[in-house]
Amino acid sequence: MPPHILILGGTTEARELAAELAVRHPEVRVTTSLAGRVSRPGAPAGDVRIGGFGGSEGLAEWLREHRVDAVVDATHPFAESITANAARAATDTGLPVVVLRRPGWRPVPGDRWHPVASLPEAADLLPRLGRRILLTTGRLGLAAFAHLPQLHFVVRSVEPPEPPMPPDVELLLARGPFTVADETALLREHRIDVLVTKDSGGAATAAKLTAAREAGVPVVVVRRPPLPDGVSAVADVGGVLEWVGRLGRSGFSQGR
Repeated sequence: MPPHILILGGTTEARELAAELAVRHPEVRVTTSLAGRVSRPGAPAGDVRIGGFGGSEGLAEWLREHRVDAVVDATHPFAESITANAARAATDTGLPVVVLRRPGWRPVPGDRWHPVASLPEAADLLPRLGRRILLTTGRLGLAAFAHLPQLHFVVRSVEPPEPPMPPDVELLLARGPFTVADETALLREHRIDVLVTKDSGGAATAAKLTAAREAGVPVVVVRRPPLPDGVSAVADVGGVLEWVGRLGRSGFSQGR
C-alpha cells in the first residue's frame, strides 16, 4: 500500500503542495480535506474530501481507517480549532504532523498599525480611530462588531457573512487578489478611515496594507493565534516537501 498523506487544506499553499507532491512524489497517495465553507473551491490534485471530521477524535478515527502516514495542516493561519484538533489527533495516532504557515505581515515605515489579540479587542479600539470601517476579516466573527451602531462598516467577504452583524453594514462580495490601485479606489470611494484585517500573510491580500499606508489610514491588525505546543511549522511548500522527503527516507514508519 502506498504511503498516504492527509493535507488539511483550503489555502493556496495547500493546492500548490498537492500539485507538487503529485509531481515529485508520485508514489505517495495524497488526500486533501476541505471544510466546505466556501463555494467553488479550487480542486487540488489527488483525492479530495469535503466536510469536517467531528473534532480530534473523529479525525483520529479517519486517520486510522484510511491508513494515513502523515498529516500536513495547511489551513488558514486563523483556523485555530482545526489546527488544535490536528495536533491532538496526530498525537493520539502517533503520526507525524507539520503546519504549513505562510509568514505573517510586518509593518514598514509609514504604517499606522494597531495590533490586537482578537476581534472583540479590535471592536473596542475602533470608536477611538474612526467612523467608517473597512472590515476584511472574513465572513465569520462579525458578531464582535454588532454592538457598534454608531459606526459604518464596509464588509468585504468572498461569501455572504453570517449574522449577527453590525446594524450599519455595506456588503461587498469579492475574491482577491487585489491590486494597490483597486484598494486605493475602494478606500477613496467609501471614505474609509480605518481598516481592520487579520494577519493572514501572503501577497494576495497585502495590497490593502500598501493602500492604507499611502492614504494614511490606520490599520487594526488581529494577531495570529499561537500554534499548539510541540507542533513544528514550515513557511512554504518547499519546507513541507523537505519534510516529506525525510519521512520517505525513514519509510513512513511512524504511521504504520
